[in-house]
Amino acid sequence: MKFTTLHTEDTEYSADSVEWCTQDEAHDGYFACGTYQLVESEEAEAAGDDAAKVNRPRKGRVYLYAFDRLNGDLDKLQSVETAAILDMKWLPAWSCDSGPLLATVNALGQIEIYELLHAERQLQKRTCLQLETKTDNDVPALALALDWQRSADGDAVQLLVSDSLGNIHQLQYTVQGELHKLSTWHAHGFEAWTCAFDRWSTQRVYSGGDDCLLHAYDLRSGMEEEPQRVWTNRAHGAGVTCLLSHPQHEHQLLTGSYDEHLRLFDTRAMKRTLAELNLNGGIWRLKAHPQRSDLILAACMYTNFSIVQLATSSDLNLLGTYDEHSSICYGADWSPNINRLSVSNEGAFASMLHMATCSFYDHKLCVSSVEANLKTS
Repeated sequence: MKFTTLHTEDTEYSADSVEWCTQDEAHDGYFACGTYQLVESEEAEAAGDDAAKVNRPRKGRVYLYAFDRLNGDLDKLQSVETAAILDMKWLPAWSCDSGPLLATVNALGQIEIYELLHAERQLQKRTCLQLETKTDNDVPALALALDWQRSADGDAVQLLVSDSLGNIHQLQYTVQGELHKLSTWHAHGFEAWTCAFDRWSTQRVYSGGDDCLLHAYDLRSGMEEEPQRVWTNRAHGAGVTCLLSHPQHEHQLLTGSYDEHLRLFDTRAMKRTLAELNLNGGIWRLKAHPQRSDLILAACMYTNFSIVQLATSSDLNLLGTYDEHSSICYGADWSPNINRLSVSNEGAFASMLHMATCSFYDHKLCVSSVEANLKTS
């Protein structure tokens, strides 16, 4: 693989999330970048205890960009001032008359939803919900991670949010624009770093936490109480930080951890992994390419951004690493398109992919091209 940095942006605040819009061809050039910044305070710095420092305000921004993969141009369209952003996901548009929706979670324990207005090329805030979970000092828990899926009837989007007190929240966003909470349960003894829906079962959800535990729950047990825990996995040597329910292979779940290992599980047999790969850096994000789901982009916090191929149902191969960033590698996502350049006699084709990556303390965002020889999937 050959990596070429096309653009480097200074996000001013520390950058920790990137999400590319995959709604349709009209919107597939848009992506958003979220940032997180502790507010400097002389009082906090001078405080003799750690509480004042921990409770320092956290501010952030959501940047909206447009990338033209044909000519390589990048335009920064908008900067939205917010609380510090921890995670973001694009949600589908409700109809052909509305735009894609961007959901964000932040350090105030809020979920905010924006609509992308295509004609104006701007984000417009539609709603905000407070999770209402607080620490003993009455400080809102940080909303850490976010996932979504369409409801069975298609009239709503189900949202899953994890927080810094170890809780998981199930929410619903309706076509009428109403956002409300369905249930909350305590899943982990420390931070619940990640949560995810199973892409093959509307009733199965997963959570991972700083207690090194990976849980699966069945939502059919009801909304008024904690959902039934189906299993708990203890394979991770450190906190579980990211989850990917594979979009093309039922029962396959990939996990990332502070212990630096990428793991592949069959959710029907969780006693052992199907495959493991040491990526030499705690893994914060896992993203499957929208057109080539065997290509997994991993944000390896203290090393680089890595591209891994799920070669078979039980084989993980490292294809290449992108080493442009010098700080903590947090945010990464694929552009949804692949440009096919040429085809070889062996059935492989030279291709051009694009990705966006961002890192924390150097507040750096990069848009890069990736040249690769890919076999027909």
